Amino acid sequence: MTQLYAYNDPSVVTEVNQGEGMSQSLIIVESPTKVKTIKKYLGPDFDVKATSGHIKDLPKSSIGIDIDNNFEPTYTVIPSKKKNISELKKAARNADTIYLAPDPDREGEAIAWHVAQEIDTSTKEVYRILFNDLTKPTVFASLKNPGTLDTNKYDAQQTRRMLDRLVGYQISPILWDKVKRGLSAGRVQSVAVRIICDREKEIQAFASEEFWTITALLDGKNPPPFEARLIKIEGKKAKISNGEESETICEELKKSDFIVSSVTKKETKGQSPPPFTTSKLQQEASRKLRFSAKKTMSLAQKLYEGIDIGSEGSVGLITYMRTDSVRIADEALNDSRAFIARTYGDTYLPNSPRRFKSSKSAQDAHEAIRPASLSHPPGDIKQYLGRDEFRLYQLIWNRFIASQMKPALFDRTTIDITAGSYVFRAAGSIMKFPGYTIVYSESRDNDAPVAAADENLGVTLPDCSEGETVRLSSLTPQQNFTQPPPRFSEASLVKELEEKGIGRPSTYASILSTIQDRKYVSLNEGRFHPTELGVVVNDLLVENFPNILDIQFTASMEENLDRIEEGTLSRRDALRSFYEPFQSELDHAKTNMRNVKREETPTDITCDKCGNIMVIKWGKNGKFLACSNYPECKNTMNFVLTAGGKIEKSEPESTDVVCEKCGRPMVIKEGRYGRFLGCSGYPDCRHTQPLTMGVRCPEEGCDGFLAEKRTRKGKTFYGCTNYPKCKYAIWNRPINEPCPLCGFPFLVEKDLRSKGAVKACPNKDCNYSEAL
Repeated sequence: MTQLYAYNDPSVVTEVNQGEGMSQSLIIVESPTKVKTIKKYLGPDFDVKATSGHIKDLPKSSIGIDIDNNFEPTYTVIPSKKKNISELKKAARNADTIYLAPDPDREGEAIAWHVAQEIDTSTKEVYRILFNDLTKPTVFASLKNPGTLDTNKYDAQQTRRMLDRLVGYQISPILWDKVKRGLSAGRVQSVAVRIICDREKEIQAFASEEFWTITALLDGKNPPPFEARLIKIEGKKAKISNGEESETICEELKKSDFIVSSVTKKETKGQSPPPFTTSKLQQEASRKLRFSAKKTMSLAQKLYEGIDIGSEGSVGLITYMRTDSVRIADEALNDSRAFIARTYGDTYLPNSPRRFKSSKSAQDAHEAIRPASLSHPPGDIKQYLGRDEFRLYQLIWNRFIASQMKPALFDRTTIDITAGSYVFRAAGSIMKFPGYTIVYSESRDNDAPVAAADENLGVTLPDCSEGETVRLSSLTPQQNFTQPPPRFSEASLVKELEEKGIGRPSTYASILSTIQDRKYVSLNEGRFHPTELGVVVNDLLVENFPNILDIQFTASMEENLDRIEEGTLSRRDALRSFYEPFQSELDHAKTNMRNVKREETPTDITCDKCGNIMVIKWGKNGKFLACSNYPECKNTMNFVLTAGGKIEKSEPESTDVVCEKCGRPMVIKEGRYGRFLGCSGYPDCRHTQPLTMGVRCPEEGCDGFLAEKRTRKGKTFYGCTNYPKCKYAIWNRPINEPCPLCGFPFLVEKDLRSKGAVKACPNKDCNYSEAL
């Protein structure tokens, strides 16, 4: 094995290796972007190669698991990775020592095992090394103290992969037969869809109730005037059901004396939040930066693997980004305390480091997400980062620094006022010391309850004393209605999955992406809505696979994976206990699952082609109207369901555009990739053309127009009609008005959090915007 003396100085390592006449060592990592960073640290005596992800998997063409032979898996080389494996084998032949360094999680462990199986290791020294971050000290410390491949961690990954395969490859064909081809079911993703569907059912079943609140504006001996809310009536929580009750109470109150019954003053603390775990990073990036979970993880991966920051070259900026632990290394704690004292002063530094307790379900294999080194403040390296890379790095930096700062201190005052049998309450909270909030404040979902200290922050109350009579200036009754539970945002769905034990840090982003890609849910205005397809499939799966769709059952399987990694449960025992009840559910579903594909619901709509009745059928794009005389008559059309439940034909929107082929008017139609213009003479004339926005493409020399299009994931964008010759595209809807400042040929619609809806210039060098 290569010896690593003075491991903080790579030049010493090189000199030692050459002096001993040793051959080159090989380090095999997972991502190609790590190669440059590690090579820079280690010099020419270390060859560094990347697998570019998994190199082996269960075969696509078959289930790949011999169920009758104790669940023995069959792995095959991924066809696109044959060249990678060839290069790894060649590099391994030229090295005496091989370090397997894929990511430090279960997936990385599986990759390391598969690499070891593919390359010839019979005459080599092979070690497993883990990088919690890609800094020079960490890389050298890992090489100095290498480990071995972890059988238990590999078995945990294999079990998860096999569970997913057993579910997906055996339920999906049933859905093809009963609903439509191309559908798929996932062990964890299907449960996420169920959570969204269950919430939708709650919303639809919710019966809103009226209630009233009464607020009094009061004047005491000392200024300022203050507001108090009615909280109790005859010693019980105030409950006012209608306007008549409210009016009666107000009339009584106008005749009553308002007397201060109690004044409570106390200092409260607002403790800083712990550093980020994966789920908390995804939640905060969604709330603060409006990043999807997938985007957050992609950016975090880049920050972890290394960013070129000028003279230092490529440097890993954060620790490993897939973790459920809030643990922080002692060295990092000491560095953060020194940074806080130096930057903000001892006033903001606690007497001792803050240590946070991870949840019971946390694997705690890695630290929390934090800056890899405090020698690279965000502001100092901003020029080397993309805009979104910088924003995410700054978020991680600020959260980590704040986690080691003193709490914020508040003076909180509560005044209770009695008026006959009624009690009002006024609350105010004034910050007396900002503490960690000078660096970071945690966000919350728009529909999450506001903490009392936050709700009343900045509200100043007068100096009152018990027994003091205050004057009633006015009473304000207000009608309210109870609200249904909110639909999930990306942040709140990740939180829900984490709290219920569904999935793990490495899977949240893929879960959210997969359920959208499969068209089971859609993200509208930042909230998840189940699609018609999602509701149908979910109902079928819940009815026929109650165990697979059970939230607690899925969470228990995650716990079993943890037990396998700990070595307290065998892979085969876990698979066997899962498969026996699953097999009986499969057999039942094949025979008894409702066949949506063959269902036809008659309507009172007459076919305009042959006069027969139209029926509702299920197709690849959802429900549609089809002639009952099929296949003799193949007439179909879309329909809408009115608020009263009546079925009406959905007539396409007409336009003044004339068909180039037959001269009939063109109509707006909806297709797989967005709206388009189709001839109203279809099916006799099948001519189509893009639905343009009347805005010319700004690319020089291009005579195309911008047309509304849709990505495969259903997101609308606007691209040139000359694609693929011209690939100009934008996300924001264009407006056919030139910019009044810079003359850019068009403006775009934007929804800004600070200004609302605006029309703005898409030219990055122009700051023009105006309210719509």
